[in-house]
Amino acid sequence: MKEFFKIVFASMVGVFFAAIIMTLIGFVLIIGIVAVAGSDKKADVEPNSVLRIALNSPIGERTPNNPLAGLGIFGDADKSIGLKDILANIKKAKTDSNIKGIFIDESSIETGQATIEEIRNALIDFKKSGKFIIAYSEVYSQAFYYLASVADKVYINPKGIFELKGFSSQITFLKGALDKLGVEVQIIKVGTYKSAVEPFFLTKMSDANRLQVTSYLGSMYDHFLTGISNSRHINKDTLFNYANNMRIREPEDALKYKLVDGLKYKDEILDELRQRTGLSSKADVKGVEISEYTDAKADVEVAKNEIAVVYASGEISGGDGDDNSIGSEGISKALRKVRMDNKIKAVVLRVNSPGGSSLASDVIWREVMLTKKVKPIIVSMGDVAASGGYYISCAADSIFAEPNTITGSIGIFAILPNMQKLFNDKLGITFDGVKTGKYADLGDVSRPLSPDERLILQNQVNRGYDEFTKAVAKGRNKTQEYINSIGQGRVWTGEQALKIGLVDRLGNIDDAIKCAAKKANLKGYKLETYPEQKSILSKFGLGTSAAIKAHFVKSELGENYKYYEQIKGVTQLMRTPQARMPYDVVIR
Repeated sequence: MKEFFKIVFASMVGVFFAAIIMTLIGFVLIIGIVAVAGSDKKADVEPNSVLRIALNSPIGERTPNNPLAGLGIFGDADKSIGLKDILANIKKAKTDSNIKGIFIDESSIETGQATIEEIRNALIDFKKSGKFIIAYSEVYSQAFYYLASVADKVYINPKGIFELKGFSSQITFLKGALDKLGVEVQIIKVGTYKSAVEPFFLTKMSDANRLQVTSYLGSMYDHFLTGISNSRHINKDTLFNYANNMRIREPEDALKYKLVDGLKYKDEILDELRQRTGLSSKADVKGVEISEYTDAKADVEVAKNEIAVVYASGEISGGDGDDNSIGSEGISKALRKVRMDNKIKAVVLRVNSPGGSSLASDVIWREVMLTKKVKPIIVSMGDVAASGGYYISCAADSIFAEPNTITGSIGIFAILPNMQKLFNDKLGITFDGVKTGKYADLGDVSRPLSPDERLILQNQVNRGYDEFTKAVAKGRNKTQEYINSIGQGRVWTGEQALKIGLVDRLGNIDDAIKCAAKKANLKGYKLETYPEQKSILSKFGLGTSAAIKAHFVKSELGENYKYYEQIKGVTQLMRTPQARMPYDVVIR
């Protein structure tokens, strides 16, 4: 027996030291990888090169600060590039003598309509240089074709797929599943059109929600057709009929109706690129990826005065937030910092958010108000700046949106589940206890709300809506009655919002920056971005593991990942009163 314990003890000690050694080796290996990945290697752009744009990863506002990018650890996700760098690189290529043209290669385009609009407009501006743009794909989704349609030549694989069928919007309703589970969702809201709660108590869209979705989806589709019409010189009504009757079923149909310029294989495209760049038929096409072109040398703006661009992207909640979420504390710190920095003469707040916590939104709104008293602050809206996203925007000196930005949704709601039937009837679980006050257990999910409790919550939501509409009325110089008439949770496109006074101008982030410079009387300036992006190394604990987990879940679920996200988001909606747009509307 003594020998047995000796062996066991020796094995435990061996395992312990082996674990320490492996941890140290792993740590050294990681440091080595990061050192190599973080080296200052610059993209080598040869003369007569082509800038290749292939957008197959989700496009955020800023490129992730990931020293491990490019090492192939996460596949295509390693090559992700933010909108800021995409726009800057296209602008840089316009005047780069080494870049002769742009090749838009097949892309999946995982982003919103307004982001595509900004990239598309940057490409239109690039064409003013006289340089060529060629687009090619085996599969043209509607989103990718909208982007590619600006090219001088649009080609499709002879056996490829071309989509032109119109837009659709679908919402997932959870009531049937909740009924089977014995869960009643108790809704407290303000706003006829505040439809974010509908999936929990309806099995289909309400008449009001159907009206607003029909309206804003129609506005976005009209803009989509207008853009293609202008680029391809095809009558907009004709395009509508092509889509409505599914005239484009084969690549030959796309060529026949002049939506593409030719049916070609990839090798034929490469031959054309060689001809356009003056290369022999056997030479390799000289190209640079847009994600790598970020590191190419460029003229650096030297100026004493600065304009700060503060990025607010994702759902709004308390805390610090990150690149993909808005933390009221993190954005507040950034706004305070730029407000007190004398070198910064103006601020652009870039908002890309469906909203979230009404309390966190109000905290950020306050900081925008304080900043406005000190220096100009301009809002640039991205794909969506709705509900809480609009709340944090409304106090700015001026608001810019793209025509297909989704905005508005001025309304408040709260959700509290009653899980009594689930616990009692389905699981056989019961609860009992004592309390020292009538409302001490308000919010208990094991029982339904009493009429008095429901009234308390409704009054809180009513107050939140009153404060929301007051803030918008003050910021937009309108009466509260008028804001209420266009509020009620209704969603608008940027084009519609301009007509009713919720935004000031249609334009992109560059337009907003120029406006900020004009208001601050600046002729020369440089841009500084906030909040500071955290490296993957600073999140080597929970944050990184969460990101890795999300990456692999997305890989496994593919397009079905959105349903996983919806279910996961249910618990977040039940925490505090929400200023959030309709529940995860997907536009196809």
